[in-house]
Amino acid sequence: MSQELARFRVAKEREIVTLKRFPPSAEALATALSQKRPNFLGALKTAFENKGFGLIAEYKRASPSLGDIDLELTPQAAVEAYSAADVISVLTEETYFKGSLAFLTDLAKSHKPLLRKDFIFDPLQIAATALTPAAAVLLIVRLTPEPKLLAELIKNSLALKIEPVVEVYDSRDLELAREGGARVILVNSRDLETLKVDLAGPVNLIKKSPPRPEEFWIAASGLKTTADLARVKEAGFGAALLGSSLMASANPKKTLNSLLEELGRLN
Repeated sequence: MSQELARFRVAKEREIVTLKRFPPSAEALATALSQKRPNFLGALKTAFENKGFGLIAEYKRASPSLGDIDLELTPQAAVEAYSAADVISVLTEETYFKGSLAFLTDLAKSHKPLLRKDFIFDPLQIAATALTPAAAVLLIVRLTPEPKLLAELIKNSLALKIEPVVEVYDSRDLELAREGGARVILVNSRDLETLKVDLAGPVNLIKKSPPRPEEFWIAASGLKTTADLARVKEAGFGAALLGSSLMASANPKKTLNSLLEELGRLN
């Protein structure tokens, strides 16, 4: 595991300790299961089928590589700014990304599927996610490279009606994701060892190992322009995630809508 991932994991240890002391109750989980959530995978497939591509807009206030991005844009304002997106991704990690689980509740007012992005490596974190409005959760292969644990996290997510979005970087990661039963594959162009971004990575990977019939692929990190989106779309990705480029813009709503207009899919 890289030093970057190791420090992110350490930052989550207090949360894990708290969850072990006060785990979600069976009653709370039963209530969560009874509540209807927006369909994450369904929304992306519908966007792909009807518009040719899906778009995930991310609410990310800060990051280790960029520092503070935009601490002024509130979740309530992001609901309006991201109204044209198919799905909203939400950073909930507190130490390095200045996120919060509460952001999921705030952004649920968008009535769009929400992806919880965090550093998840314990089944209790999946249970805690089920108590939020999140429709999906990010699982990073390099954070949980043990096949048995990754498979358990995927299984637990599906059992709690949370779509597991499994992040990979290279062919080895993809092999582990498939072994664990992943059906939504997010290919990160950012090397978690160095934090450097190479947009050629996702394109090369999807050409080398095309999606299987049951899989839906998402490209992420470093995507900024219409040309970037067109590149991953043409390579075979069904959707893309835009984060820093939206949050760092002067007007996230205008930036998002302009990109969609240029792609010819804004209604």
